[in-house]
Amino acid sequence: MITAIAWIGSSFYFIALDLGLRKAPHLSPKAHGEEWQVHGGGFYHIQKYLVAPDNLPEHLTWFKWESYATWLSGFALLSIVYYGGAELYLIDPNKLDMSVPVAVGISLLSLAGVWVFYSALCRSQLAKNPTWLMVILYLVLVALSWGFHQIFTGRAAFIHLGAVTATIMSANVFMVIIPNQKIVVADLKAGRTPDASYGQIAKLRSTHNNYLTLPVIFLMLSGHYPLAFATDYSWIIASLVFLMGVTIRHYFNTRHARAGNPRWTWGVTALIFLIIMILSLWPALRSDSDLLDQAAADMLGQMPPHAEALFDPVDRLFSLNEKTRGICSMSNEMKVDGACYCGEVTINGTVSADKVMACHCTDCQKFSGAPFRAVAVMSAEQVTISGAIKEYLKIADSGNERVQGFCGNCGSQIYAADPAKTLFMVRTGCLSQHDQLVPAKHIFGKSAASWLSTIEDQQWVTEGPASAEMTPPSRT
Repeated sequence: MITAIAWIGSSFYFIALDLGLRKAPHLSPKAHGEEWQVHGGGFYHIQKYLVAPDNLPEHLTWFKWESYATWLSGFALLSIVYYGGAELYLIDPNKLDMSVPVAVGISLLSLAGVWVFYSALCRSQLAKNPTWLMVILYLVLVALSWGFHQIFTGRAAFIHLGAVTATIMSANVFMVIIPNQKIVVADLKAGRTPDASYGQIAKLRSTHNNYLTLPVIFLMLSGHYPLAFATDYSWIIASLVFLMGVTIRHYFNTRHARAGNPRWTWGVTALIFLIIMILSLWPALRSDSDLLDQAAADMLGQMPPHAEALFDPVDRLFSLNEKTRGICSMSNEMKVDGACYCGEVTINGTVSADKVMACHCTDCQKFSGAPFRAVAVMSAEQVTISGAIKEYLKIADSGNERVQGFCGNCGSQIYAADPAKTLFMVRTGCLSQHDQLVPAKHIFGKSAASWLSTIEDQQWVTEGPASAEMTPPSRT
C-alpha cells in the first residue's frame, strides 16, 4: 500500500498538471503549455513538450519505480497468501473443485492473458476512439468479475480482479509508457526528430491508468470488506466500483482542466454507492420466509432447512452469518484444552467462537463414523498438540491433500490439517469446552443427513436407552 500510495499520488498529480496546462505567447513553438504552481513556500514553473525540447538537460527524473514496486510487492503477497494458501483462500470446491496447480495456473494465465488482450485492443483501430475503447475495457472487466466469482472464493475473486487491473496499469508503464519515452530520448540524443505518435500512445495508456486507480485501491483492500465480497452479488458490486472510479475521476479531471463543474457526477456516484450498499445488505433486507428460515437456522448453529443450499468454502465459513445479520462478527477468543480418550494426546490452544463449524461432507461422515464432525479452526500458532500422533494423508480427486491426525493408541480423532500444518481443524469432542463451542456454521449441507432437521422432534432420554425421557437441550 505504501508504494501504491506513492504511485497513485504521482499519477493524480501529473494528470491534474497535464489538464491544467495553458498556452502562452512566450512559449517555445514546441511547448504544449505551462503551469505555475505554489507549494511549500516556493513557486514552480512547469512546461510540457508533447515530443521533446530542442535540447535535453543532463538529468531527467523518471517516474516508474513506484509502479514497479507496487506490482512486485502485490504479486509477492498474492503468491504468499493465495498461492501458498490456495486451499484456504483461493479454491472454492463448491464452485469448482480443482487442484492447487490448476487454480494457480488459472490465476497466472488470467494476469498475462488479460494484458495481452487489452494491449491488442489499444493497438487496434479502437485507439482512435478512446471512449469506445474504455467502454469495451469496462465490459471486459465486468466479464472477468463474473468469471472469477464462478471459480474462486469471493475474497480471491476481488483480489484477482484488482491484480488483473494493476497488471494492466503496471504493464502500461513498464512495456509502453517508459519504453516510448526512452525511444524519444534516444532519438534526441542521436540528433533525430522524435515521432510524436510515441507520446500519443503513452498518453492513452496513462489516461486508462488514471481511471483505474481508485477501483484498484478498493480491490486491494477488499479483504477487509466481507459485506462486499461475501455476497451473491459481489461480482456486480465489483463492476459498480469501476463505474464509481470513472465518475469520481471525471469530476476531478474536469475541474483540473477548468472545463466546468460537473456536479452531476456526485449524484451518480452517490446513487452507485447506494446500489452497492443495497446489494451488500440485500440478504438482511429481504423478508421472504425461506431466507429468514435459513438466516435463523444459521445464527442458531443449525443446518439450514434446505439441503440443496450452497455453502461457502473454508475461507468464508462465517460470512453468511455476517451477511444475514448485516454486520461483521466480532472475534470472541477462548482458551481450550483437551485430550484423546486414553489421555496420551493433549491439546491446548485458543479459538475464536466464530471459528467453530460442523462439516457434513461425506469424508467427515466416513472418518468420524457419525452424521457430521464438529471442529474448531485454529492456526498453528494458536494450538499445541502433544503426544503420540499418527497421521493418514487423504488425497482428494482434485489432488488436494489433507492430513488426518489421530491418537496412535486409542484411535481418537484429533485434527485435520493441511500438509504444511499451518491450519488445524481440531475435533471439538476432544476439547473440555466442547459444550461451549457452538458451530457458527454448518458446511456441506448438501450431503447432510436429512433427519437432522427433525432432531428436536425425536425421542430424547437422559442416559441409556431405558432411562427417563427428556426435552432436547436448550439452545440457551
